[in-house]
Amino acid sequence: MINPSVHGWIDKFFAEQQPLSRHFYVEELSFYTATRNTGFIFGHIIDFDTEIALDNQDWLPEEISKIGMLNTLFQMYRLTKQSNDYGDFINESVAFYNLLTPKGFNPLQKMLAGSSPSSKLEKIIHDRVQTNEDLFSKNFSHVITNALLFIDILAFKQYLDKGSLPEKYFNRIEEIVISVVSLSLKTKTGISIHDELLQKLFESSVRYNKFSGKSFATLDDLDLNYLQNDLEKYYVIDLAGISLWSDEKVENEERYFLYKLGEKLAIPDSFVLESIVFVNSFISKHKAEIPYFNYSNPVKNFYDQTTDSVVVLIKRNKNRFLKEITESKELMQLLAKSTHKELDKDEKKKIKNQLLDICKTVPSLTIFLLPGGSLLLPILIKFIPKLLPSAFNENEERT
Repeated sequence: MINPSVHGWIDKFFAEQQPLSRHFYVEELSFYTATRNTGFIFGHIIDFDTEIALDNQDWLPEEISKIGMLNTLFQMYRLTKQSNDYGDFINESVAFYNLLTPKGFNPLQKMLAGSSPSSKLEKIIHDRVQTNEDLFSKNFSHVITNALLFIDILAFKQYLDKGSLPEKYFNRIEEIVISVVSLSLKTKTGISIHDELLQKLFESSVRYNKFSGKSFATLDDLDLNYLQNDLEKYYVIDLAGISLWSDEKVENEERYFLYKLGEKLAIPDSFVLESIVFVNSFISKHKAEIPYFNYSNPVKNFYDQTTDSVVVLIKRNKNRFLKEITESKELMQLLAKSTHKELDKDEKKKIKNQLLDICKTVPSLTIFLLPGGSLLLPILIKFIPKLLPSAFNENEERT
């Protein structure tokens, strides 16, 4: 199984996807529709457009984003080049991202000078899927993904087609996207509870502009002439649609806004209608899983999401983690005692310090050593008894 947090995951991804089908997308709309079905367009990935199905049950949200990013870039390469040459794809991807860094200022290139192309791409994708907020802010604000990653895909197409990128392409596309989203939010007939969270999602995803930039009164004030490719236009319409959605419907005024936007972009009404139907279906089906439609208490939301992530990390490192714990007689005694009796202050401190020492020896668990990581220790301690032999848990049965 692929672990997108371990070096070599890109090579393993392509090894597991062999043999690759010779069926290539010919129309951009077909590619876009398949990509939209995965949820990548909306920043909430529910599936992957791959030949062989992938099981993401034990992946962290960031890891799902990494696979989604890699595969969508590759599908764009297949669409543009009509080729399955994943070696060339990796080289082209690295060359593309190198263009985004000013000459003479590329610390990543120096750091990875001796690395293989796939290793370089792993590092690049890891950096690109990040939002501009830290781990704890993302969880508390319900934002756990970069919602504008598809702009990278659009830019990659430009590079593959022309061998270069138009000047400030990212800035211009991102500016148009956030302007349309901002205007669509203002157009809504009623403000729903998710609007603030949705705006927060885009604020944390922008790289080149500020979300609260220019203010536009109507669509007529927006200059959309920069959008020349249908994929760019489809993307803008879909993001406007998801920002207008509320209460499982789109009001007449909001529907008019979308059709007006489609007219201004010279996109057929049939696509606008399909977009409205798809967005409604997608959100209605996955609303409970989408962070920016989650209205629960933010502290509970943080705890639930973090617990899931911690459990995944512990399961992956179960054998090594248990070996370190069982080698410490004092720690085992304290953990056993904690299942049926309240520990005093000194005992709790000993458990904390010994667990942190163990985490230093297991690379994947160094999250507990980061600033604020100690807040996660209670989750770790609570889960430990489930990993230990049944004899250890007999203490719980006697409580």
